[in-house]
Amino acid sequence: MNMTPTAGNRPQPKDNDDNQTSFVGFDNLPKQVHRKIAKRGFEFTLMVVGENGLGKSTLINSLFLTDLYPEQHIPSAQEKLRQSTKIEASTVEIEERGVKVRLTVVDTPGYGDNLNGTENYKAISNYIDHQFERYLKDETGLNRRNISDNRIHCLLYFISSFARGLKPLDIACMKELHHKVNIVPVIAKADALTTMELIQMKQNILQQIHHHHIEIYQIPECDPDDDEETKEKNEQLRKSIPFAIIASAQTYDVQGKILHGRMYPWGFVDIENSDYCDFLKLRTMLITHMQDLQEITDEIHYENYRSDKLQLKKFLANDEKQKKLIQEKDKELRRMQEMLAKMQGSLLEQKK
Repeated sequence: MNMTPTAGNRPQPKDNDDNQTSFVGFDNLPKQVHRKIAKRGFEFTLMVVGENGLGKSTLINSLFLTDLYPEQHIPSAQEKLRQSTKIEASTVEIEERGVKVRLTVVDTPGYGDNLNGTENYKAISNYIDHQFERYLKDETGLNRRNISDNRIHCLLYFISSFARGLKPLDIACMKELHHKVNIVPVIAKADALTTMELIQMKQNILQQIHHHHIEIYQIPECDPDDDEETKEKNEQLRKSIPFAIIASAQTYDVQGKILHGRMYPWGFVDIENSDYCDFLKLRTMLITHMQDLQEITDEIHYENYRSDKLQLKKFLANDEKQKKLIQEKDKELRRMQEMLAKMQGSLLEQKK
């Protein structure tokens, strides 16, 4: 009897609505990671650097819809001459749709007031290094479960719109810091410029950055499978650097709409109007590329610091070893000299 199965009696696979035989479920991993991160929350540290009066505090309050600077002291001319760059950190926890962000903003009042150029950014450089050192100690310590990340993930560098480009202090500061932190240049008070002046100033700044080999934060390319709209928005962000900023914490009723902006005798400036202000683009960049800023800080800037520290430690250890070896040789040489002196003394005694 022929027992070869035919199309009619061949065993057929059972229907499975869940497709369990061909579906493992790895696509749920991103959802699990998202839930875990959302529950734990993000830590993000933003530093703002620029001369007094460029609207740093106003921009931060506008970006994150919070009031980190409720009371500010405006120094007098005499105080500016005496003071040096200070470091002031403020932390606020923001929760939106179940996602928590622990935002730390590090301000640098007094920057640009000191006549000694290096004194203006030395405190900033030391602070960034100090945060790396703190993280390195915590990372190599016994308790690594709850490490607080206070490393600077992004530095907004404010450029005066009245300068029409980078000043010598701007160039020196960015060259000092660009290997330690992600620098994002912004043009402050861009409403003081006409459209053509703003375009020219952006070109001047980019040319100066290229000429002086300053490395600023580069927005990453989109993934090949991203849609065209996402790619276009990402390209717009890239072309907007340096971001032209108009900041305001004031709201106005304009034709029935409540808008953030500035009211002038000649009209109203809407800070969320992308035709002449990059405020929304800057906020979008900080939010959508927050993880990339953190990864570059961890994988490049921090690793460079960590590597330099380990090499220095190794060098000092070798140097200490060399010193110890030299000391031992000196000790042996003195011992031999003492033995030789005793032998000479014995010979003299025998001759007598």
